[in-house]
Amino acid sequence: MSSERSLVLVKPDGVARRLTGEVLRRVEAKGYTLVALAVLTPTREQLGAHYAEHEGKPFYEPLVDFMSSGPVTAAVIEGEGCVRGFRALAGATNPTDAAPGTIRGDLGRDWGTAVQQNIVHGSDSPESAAREVAIWFPQL
Repeated sequence: MSSERSLVLVKPDGVARRLTGEVLRRVEAKGYTLVALAVLTPTREQLGAHYAEHEGKPFYEPLVDFMSSGPVTAAVIEGEGCVRGFRALAGATNPTDAAPGTIRGDLGRDWGTAVQQNIVHGSDSPESAAREVAIWFPQL
């Protein structure tokens, strides 16, 4: 493994529930370094770039609506194998299926909404991380 970077987003549901500190605590407790941090309400343009591969799918518009509905906390983390490591820390996409001890398993649940509100996003590969970091933190 080599040191890498990943994008982590605390989504609007996580920010609204005041879970940003808990998510960041877990990231730091895992031993990853916070490289950049921002709280912002994403624009539809920014989300269009982030979710470009999903454009045209039935869940795309509800997803963009949800992600632009309020502030998110965006972070760049760094560490050995942090892309895979954060995804393991986050847990399964569906909070109902996420294992206890994971962010989604401990803090998430199914709210019966059109879009899965699962507290966090983490890049799914080093290549995605590089693309996503450039969208959210162009100065890096």
